[in-house]
Amino acid sequence: MYLLIILALPFVGSLISSLLPASQRKLHALLAGGVASVCAVITLAYAPAIFQGQIIQFSSAWIPAHGIDFTLRMDGFAWLFSLIVSVMGALIALYAHYYLSPQDPARRFFAFLQAFMGSMLGVVISGNLIQLVVFWELTSLSSFMLIAYWYHRRDARRGARMSLVITGGGGLCLLAGVLMLGQVAGSYDLSTVLATRDVVQSHPWYPILLALIALGALTKSAQFPFHVWLPRAMAAPTPVSAYLHSATMVKMGVFLLARFWPIMAGTAAWTWVIGGAGLISLTLGAYVATFQRDMKGVLAYSTISHLGLITLLLGLSTPMALVAAIFHIINHATFKASLFMAAGIVDHESGTRNLNRLSGLRHYMPITATLAAVAAASMAGVPLLNGFISKEMFFTETMFAGTGNWFSQALPIVAVIASTFSVAYSLRFISQVFFGPPAKNLPRTPHEPPRLMLIPSALLVFICLIVGIFPAYTVGPLLHTAVYSILGAQTPNYSLHVWHGFNLPLLMSVIATLGGIGLIWLLNRYRKGRSDRAPFIYQINGRRIFEWLMGWIEAGADAVIHYTYSDRLQRQVLLIILATVGVSIWALRSGNWFNVQQLTTPDPLFALMWVAGAACAIGAAYYAKFHRPAALLLSGGAGLVTSLSYAWLSAPDLALTQLAVEVVTVVLILLGLRWLPKRVPLPDGLGISKARARFRRSRDAVVAVLGGSGIAALVFALLSRPHPEGVAPFLVEKALPLGGGANVVNVILVDFRGFDTFGEITVLGVVALSVYALLRRFRPPVETVAAPLARRQNQNDALQTTFEEPDPNAILPEGIMKLPAVLVRLLLPIAALISVYFLLRGHNLPGGGFVGGLIMATAIILQYMVGGVVWVESRPLIQPQTWIALGMLTAGSAAMLVWLYAKPFLSAQSWNLTVPLIGTIHTSSALLFDIGVYMLVVGSTVLMLVAIAHQSLRFYRKLPSIQKALQQKQES
Repeated sequence: MYLLIILALPFVGSLISSLLPASQRKLHALLAGGVASVCAVITLAYAPAIFQGQIIQFSSAWIPAHGIDFTLRMDGFAWLFSLIVSVMGALIALYAHYYLSPQDPARRFFAFLQAFMGSMLGVVISGNLIQLVVFWELTSLSSFMLIAYWYHRRDARRGARMSLVITGGGGLCLLAGVLMLGQVAGSYDLSTVLATRDVVQSHPWYPILLALIALGALTKSAQFPFHVWLPRAMAAPTPVSAYLHSATMVKMGVFLLARFWPIMAGTAAWTWVIGGAGLISLTLGAYVATFQRDMKGVLAYSTISHLGLITLLLGLSTPMALVAAIFHIINHATFKASLFMAAGIVDHESGTRNLNRLSGLRHYMPITATLAAVAAASMAGVPLLNGFISKEMFFTETMFAGTGNWFSQALPIVAVIASTFSVAYSLRFISQVFFGPPAKNLPRTPHEPPRLMLIPSALLVFICLIVGIFPAYTVGPLLHTAVYSILGAQTPNYSLHVWHGFNLPLLMSVIATLGGIGLIWLLNRYRKGRSDRAPFIYQINGRRIFEWLMGWIEAGADAVIHYTYSDRLQRQVLLIILATVGVSIWALRSGNWFNVQQLTTPDPLFALMWVAGAACAIGAAYYAKFHRPAALLLSGGAGLVTSLSYAWLSAPDLALTQLAVEVVTVVLILLGLRWLPKRVPLPDGLGISKARARFRRSRDAVVAVLGGSGIAALVFALLSRPHPEGVAPFLVEKALPLGGGANVVNVILVDFRGFDTFGEITVLGVVALSVYALLRRFRPPVETVAAPLARRQNQNDALQTTFEEPDPNAILPEGIMKLPAVLVRLLLPIAALISVYFLLRGHNLPGGGFVGGLIMATAIILQYMVGGVVWVESRPLIQPQTWIALGMLTAGSAAMLVWLYAKPFLSAQSWNLTVPLIGTIHTSSALLFDIGVYMLVVGSTVLMLVAIAHQSLRFYRKLPSIQKALQQKQES
């Protein structure tokens, strides 16, 4: 159960942070730090059990029909990563509190930071492959928001877009890979999958599995050729870089490779794909980092290099290489996060990160200089620091791993070369920033930051020191526990000592150190002032390649749109109907659809009703061009006939829903038509020829008849089946015993097909917000503004009339709307009661949250129509955005509430409540879900109404200029 708390706490903290006042900056930081600290404490509480080799698990039914459970699983490896994520999160929260300026919105930052932390923890402790990918993609989304935190900057927007495209695309590949892996292994449970090594590696799908999983891992860990996104992500605030791009997110790729190491490693394909990508990334990252002029640029490319080192070790497929890889994951998280914090402090206090401008900062910032120097020395692999030990282990593995081919023979040489550059860029990072003469003409006078801002970096540097001096007593138990959880009985014997005598790996370290010092001396002497351009490859720009690829994809999409899209709605509808006709013909031509054994005798009254509906539909099509209100009313008549047809065929729920939808749709479209300019016939010579117009009408008529006939044929084939089969009898029989409701339609919506309903209300909310956002920028034609107001206020001439602001304190509006206002205001409480009545009875009788919400929304719409925008909004009213948010939260809470009763997501849980004076009341979690639907329908409908209604409010106050424009138009 505590695993669930570890997972849920960051998301709860993110929600709370988003609701706290923006001015409470310290409270936001305390909340984020407290959440991370609690997660770390709970993780540490599992240490005794984890060190004994136990696996902590929590499981709940998720999709039992497919054998998929929501599973949390913490073994030694997951425990180690959970500790890194939570401890680093607490340190970053403290650091970010002092880093962010008063102008930076702390609420948004800490909300997204905690959401990212929760996503990371979800990946780490997931015990189900599908669940792992869900949290994997959540890390991509939350990191996108954090990288684009300063969205007013172009580089931040571009960097966030690039990272989302690459890592999100890799996540889709990973999804395909784990789906195939689950099929091969026979289960999506991680423990089961990890025990199927022989099955997986002998399966014909193994190469495809390897490619898809490698794409997911390499894109996330910024490995060649997908490394280009990480340097561009440095546009994010430095706390984001220190957390995401050194200690957590970029480690997810190597975490995944280590997690699947028992079943995927050990083949030649694994070595070439994973080891090859790691080798190139190791060398390329170290080489490019040496020539960067931005402090964060150096750290970004060095991160690519060190992650390449870890990936290479995992690709070697030996147990000792796995030990070295996990050890370097720990070490890299400590010294790289500390260096990012130092870079952020320098930028924060001096105003620049440009290495060519910085110099001698040790005179102004001695503590920061000391901490950065120790962390950089660890990155370079200096003895008595943790980076030295893992680098020695890396050298050892490059010497003794392999089968004698050219790849294994080249490894020691490439390792020394890469380490040489590592020493070089580490030395350059420190020497150019903190040593030399004091810098001049900096944007700000450098000074030490607040002491509390230095604490996170100091703690990490202390870990570098203590692990480097006493590795066996500090990190030894953690490393052994993590390795043993992956290898089990195959865990090799190894020793963590600072001194192993004079041997070949030590010689390689000496050569790399001396080579790095010599390389920096040469660069300072011969390339001074040009150190930002990497020789030979500086013309290869990853950002340009990415933008070219994106441009090529967009050009292809534009080409497709060119042949399929038109500004004319008629052509778009034509293509949709043609596609529908094609699908209908394909369905009807295959199978015995028309097996009619007995036809029902037509009822004359029903047939007459349909004749009226058909006449309305034809009339709506006829009047749609030049008489829009008439066409709208006729289409409403066709909808009314449809509603009556549902009632006639004993489908009262559908009849109610159709009727409510028709009312709301007609009203909203009528309000929208208010802003459309009057359509007039084109003069001769400007329109299309009569022959072409006749051809279009004939074509459209044929397509319309074919489309309607096809749908009618499908409906007839379904309704005339002699014995309905499929799920219908099951739903009717099981609605009451399984769903707890006698209304089959409502039980289907909120229980059996709850996922569909949840998705539909989500789409409805998104559409409402999109309409609101689009109409905020909408500017109607000027001729549509003044004339309706003149009619409303009984004025004869819109151009000669001075319009007055309506009085919001007036009891009733003036003019012809006085009597309707009285009736509509009396109608509001009655409509509210009726809507609640339909909401509460929906689980057993016709009704439900959707119908009730539409009734309530219609009553509010009538208030706007009769009372006007100014009068309505001057009084307390619902906030539509709040109702949408609360509706989603209520529906989601109802969906997850059943987890407390060990039931799958969106199942129904019933209770019998005893209420004094009333008696026993039977209720269900489906009611809570229906309340969420109700609130979201009301909020979405009213929000779209408000978007349209505000056009009147905006342009009413601009009538003088509008009248002038109309006057000029009349004169011309």
